[in-house]
Amino acid sequence: MTTTTTESTPVLKEMSFLDRWLPAWILLAMALGLLLGNFVPGLNTALEAVKIGEVSLPIAIGLLVMMYPVLAKVRYDETQRVTGDRKLLVLSLVLNWVAGPAFMFALAWIFLADLPEFRTGLIIVGLARCIAMVFIWNDLACGDREAAAVLVAINSVFQVVAFGVLGWFYLQVLPSWLGLPTTSADFSVWAIVLSVLVFLGIPLLAGFLTRTFGEKAKGRQWYEEKFLPKIGPWALYGLLFTIVLLFSFQGEAILSQPIDVVRIAVPLLLYFVLMFSVSLLASKAAGLNYAKSTTVAFTASGNNFELAIAVAIGTFGVTSGQALAGVVGPLIEVPVLVALVYVALWAGRKLFPGDPTVPARAQGVRS
Repeated sequence: MTTTTTESTPVLKEMSFLDRWLPAWILLAMALGLLLGNFVPGLNTALEAVKIGEVSLPIAIGLLVMMYPVLAKVRYDETQRVTGDRKLLVLSLVLNWVAGPAFMFALAWIFLADLPEFRTGLIIVGLARCIAMVFIWNDLACGDREAAAVLVAINSVFQVVAFGVLGWFYLQVLPSWLGLPTTSADFSVWAIVLSVLVFLGIPLLAGFLTRTFGEKAKGRQWYEEKFLPKIGPWALYGLLFTIVLLFSFQGEAILSQPIDVVRIAVPLLLYFVLMFSVSLLASKAAGLNYAKSTTVAFTASGNNFELAIAVAIGTFGVTSGQALAGVVGPLIEVPVLVALVYVALWAGRKLFPGDPTVPARAQGVRS
């Protein structure tokens, strides 16, 4: 996806009303979820009455609604150019599956050495690479949609193959080598496969079929100028709905353990900010343009908290410290990555002068 900088439209004026006030909507959704979870008796029981694996059906629906419009925007006939970009693919794999888990492991032991349950939960979050909300952040920052689709698909394959192995390595092997306490955890391969199939497979297939048949019936111009603007807002509706439900599940635990939440939040905040910054700079140094650099940065810094929460609940229980650490993940990730959308746009203007993929809206983001 390429956009030009021929106009210096301020970012807030160019964005839609929903996009413009997204940080406020997200904070309201988080607050509403916390209040519902804390003051509505029996809500969690009702929400968990039907599940897909270990994930509540309403949350699964919210995620599907969130991801479908973004995946319907992808030009699938252009993904071949991404698969031929070896620098992008290798850089993304290294950042996601080597740097990311190792960095989260280090942060977990630095900040939570005396809290083994939270430490383990944080490490599990680091192993669950992003396959869902990254599409939202990447789209808001005008990253490369086709690159995002390819990198998320690769992450999904690695998730199925590598999650259990990396969990064994970071919870048992590496701590043993370093003389640290180890943690035993049996990961359900089926839970991981189901998470990938549901949260990526279904909306990916729906998006592909929608574009294929929509363009065949009405043409690309109609599809992109008439159809996509109608379904586009549903991505953010789904995001806000999902956030309300996620925070309602552990509203009581979050409000009753504020000190623990803060201790978990600090390493998460450092992780998201530093992973994004390092990934963006590494991508620029590798010669990638703004759109691809932004996509690499968001795919490397985001995490699949749906999978992390499902694994933590399935392995350690719904009231465990590991599950709480998983829930604190989106509590920090969502507002931080919204802020990083603006950082990406600012970096586009500062670090990528003359790059045709820098969006016009970046000209309105001031330092």
